[in-house]
Amino acid sequence: MNEMSNDAFFASVPVFTDFEGVTDESNYQPLPEGWVLAMADIVGSTKAIAGGRYKDVNMAGASVISAVLNAVGKGDYPFLFAGDGALIALPGSLETAAREALAATQVWVKEDLDLDLRIAIVPLGDIRAEGLDVRVARYSASPFVTYAMFSGGGTSWAEKNMKMGRFGIEKAAPGTRPDLTGLSCRWSPIEAHNGEIVSIIAVPDEAGPGPEFQALVTSIVAIAAEQNRDGHPIPAEGPELAFSMKGIDREAKAMAPKGGRLWRKLSILLQLGLTVFLYRFGINLAHFDANRYKRDVSGNSDFRKFDDGLKMTIDVDAAHLARIEALLKQSQEKGVARYGLHRQSSALMTCFVPTPMSRDHMHFIDGAAGGYAVAASQITGKQLSGVLVTP
Repeated sequence: MNEMSNDAFFASVPVFTDFEGVTDESNYQPLPEGWVLAMADIVGSTKAIAGGRYKDVNMAGASVISAVLNAVGKGDYPFLFAGDGALIALPGSLETAAREALAATQVWVKEDLDLDLRIAIVPLGDIRAEGLDVRVARYSASPFVTYAMFSGGGTSWAEKNMKMGRFGIEKAAPGTRPDLTGLSCRWSPIEAHNGEIVSIIAVPDEAGPGPEFQALVTSIVAIAAEQNRDGHPIPAEGPELAFSMKGIDREAKAMAPKGGRLWRKLSILLQLGLTVFLYRFGINLAHFDANRYKRDVSGNSDFRKFDDGLKMTIDVDAAHLARIEALLKQSQEKGVARYGLHRQSSALMTCFVPTPMSRDHMHFIDGAAGGYAVAASQITGKQLSGVLVTP
């Protein structure tokens, strides 16, 4: 496969629009030879969650996607936001740029967020040498945004080995900053409307993702679909225009060095004030339609995904949650799946908005009180406890 087709690989993957298609292996295509996984996660997220800093953890995870995509020219490459970490699949020709972006992000996360980011570049060849693979599907969340889904066991193996200290990257110099253009953290937590915000992770047991596991995923998705908008935590008309000052402060840290943050905060506040004004009075400014933007925020959000297992952050009532949990317990008892399930009162949203004038802005959803990190801990046996996050 030549370099041009390498770069165009993800764009060539057929799009599916019904989320139930995540269990259909015909929707997945193997990554091309020579590709790598650029990966990161937060070390010691337990302490950060216990300190009510899960929004900082989310910001750090999303910053990995922003930094790497900016470094490689915002090409169309598969990526995944995992709450306390992220991964991006890239052609080997972009490995150097990805290494530099990850190393710079590690420094920024430590110096400005006071969190430790573990980073790695994992060659696809090493994954396939273990008899595993990384296959990618392309799910259309809206007409303007698609998200990657991963299968084949390779991403799970890569994450495990990263946490064991393999495939690490040389540290960057103190003060090194990544390009985090587009990273946004403005929205306040989004309260549940149906009942509770529930973060769910279900992964196949040791036998792998057989028909019974696929049936489990299909059933869970079907139950959630009985709720308004499939259990989507954000209303169809978009989130309420409520913004977090701490979120604005985080965004200013991402966008500007210490000497320029006051001006950056003032700029963000002016943008928000203008957005509220345009929304309240139904006025468009050039190509920006505030009402349409809010609706696109909802449609472009990744509240459900697949990465060698199902991950969902949904808004469900007690009856639907009881049915989902009963299925998960039954599957775990039968040795079909392992799962984690964490309840919260609200959801968090961290965004990647290259420009608000275009409609391809992306919004990453997680639970506000530990979300996917707490759910994952129930699978690994760490048993974190979630706390409410200060906006």
